[in-house]
Amino acid sequence: MSWIDDPEFDTSKPFGPQTLPYGVITAAGRQEVAVRVGDHALPLAPLAASLGERLAALVSGDSLDTLLAAGHTQWTELRARLTEIVTADTAPDGATLVPLSTVDTVLPFRVGDYVDFYSSRYHAENAGRIFRPDGEPLLPNWTHLPVGYHGRSGTVFVSGTEIRRPHGQRRGSDGPKFGPSARLDIEAEVGFVCGGPVASRVSTSDADQHVFGVVLLNDWSARDIQGWEAQPLGPFLGKSFATSISAWVTPLEAFDAARVDVPDPGHTRMDYLLEKQPCGLDLRLEVHWNGALVSTPPFKEMSYSCAQQLAHMTVNGATVRPGDLFGSGTVSGPERQQWGSFLELSWGGKEPIDVGGTQRTFLEDGDSVVITATAPGANASVVGLAEVAGTIAPAE
Repeated sequence: MSWIDDPEFDTSKPFGPQTLPYGVITAAGRQEVAVRVGDHALPLAPLAASLGERLAALVSGDSLDTLLAAGHTQWTELRARLTEIVTADTAPDGATLVPLSTVDTVLPFRVGDYVDFYSSRYHAENAGRIFRPDGEPLLPNWTHLPVGYHGRSGTVFVSGTEIRRPHGQRRGSDGPKFGPSARLDIEAEVGFVCGGPVASRVSTSDADQHVFGVVLLNDWSARDIQGWEAQPLGPFLGKSFATSISAWVTPLEAFDAARVDVPDPGHTRMDYLLEKQPCGLDLRLEVHWNGALVSTPPFKEMSYSCAQQLAHMTVNGATVRPGDLFGSGTVSGPERQQWGSFLELSWGGKEPIDVGGTQRTFLEDGDSVVITATAPGANASVVGLAEVAGTIAPAE
């Protein structure tokens, strides 16, 4: 028995004691670090006496920045202590449960560098067939390295933030034209929040020392702007206007039972991308468009793990720092109902998608998208990832 009276705080539910994600809530006019227990937030600063001075200092501020910088040993120690606290028979001094419905959540950490990858073979092949119907679906480099690009950290938003339809140049019949995007899309992704010491040339074996936790990520994409500008360079204005992430960061440690080998991408991996232990994750995503379930992307099908992505993005001497964020790339599976973008589901806008009885291709003003995910936990438990949600506002 636990002192926490919440039916969702159970190992059979996504946010039971096996998950314990961290976030930052706004309550009584102040921001404070909290851990999610079922459908409640448990503020951590008031638990200083139970946590002890050293651990309490990690979560006494108004963001996760101090915790991210602390490093793996203290992440593990704090998680173990919080597990003891939330599963105890009696509440510790200062404990207050706050219903999630009564608080606002904010971006829980200061985002440093942001990198986004392109690591689903199924998504890459689908996109290749759509954009290059007469060519090979995969470009030659794809099976040798996790393709990625350096994105814009200043437009990473917390789940629930309204997404404004972007302006930009797009292809016209007689030359480029300027205006709001008419082909606004999503990409259902998984994001990895970095922490620990500043480092470069991180090996796959050391990735756990630098990846604090996991969020869901929506890489909003203006396909018409992207298609015109990305010749020959990569994503720019078609991507940089908005990226949404979960308000709650689930510790990487919570996914120990969900570790799987990544699929063979079709080549012999170079030494720096080899893994000594499984680093893929068996995450099951769901994409809801205006309340209708339109896709169920399987993350275990990704051809590159977070460890390989981190190794690749630091192999040239670039650093990873606390607060850095990187996205997995669109998660897509082998079956149509497992594709993680509307570009794929509508096959480039040619085949409308049934969205609760309405036929759609790309996002219209007022549309909302919610992405959720779970993973198998230890002892038949379920580990949750907090949703990432957004609603499209008209262009200004």
